[in-house]
Amino acid sequence: MAYWNWDPSYNIGIEEIDNQHKKIVQYINELHEAFVLNDKNIVKNTLFNITEYVISHFSFEEKLMEEAEYPQFMHHKSIHENFVSSIGKYKIAFNEGRDITGQLMAELQIWLTQHILIEDRAYKESVQKMLNSKNTVKKSDKHTWFKKIFN
Repeated sequence: MAYWNWDPSYNIGIEEIDNQHKKIVQYINELHEAFVLNDKNIVKNTLFNITEYVISHFSFEEKLMEEAEYPQFMHHKSIHENFVSSIGKYKIAFNEGRDITGQLMAELQIWLTQHILIEDRAYKESVQKMLNSKNTVKKSDKHTWFKKIFN
């Protein structure tokens, strides 16, 4: 059984973003497994993976917000940058031999839910409007459009 299960109330209604958020929950569950097993190798790998994934997720979100001309884009981007910096501090602490697993899990959970429920929901309308205006693109081309904006 997973440590933390995705709750549908966390969905913001943009499928690709919701799926990316679910992946972050999977990483939190991996950290929990590492915590239970006291396995520093799992912690190391998960910390690396979550750092890379969060950076790519933020990049994706930021491109959507920028394309949608979301008025609070720079504020949201600065929140992302602060979070990446925070994760960097965990990496340093881990490399110094400190046990960061429990604290990191808790921070990720709190941050993810608060970020989704407040910050991400704030851009939802702007991004959905932009995506709907792109709806003139054939459905089969929509995935290509997501890839284009993400690259």
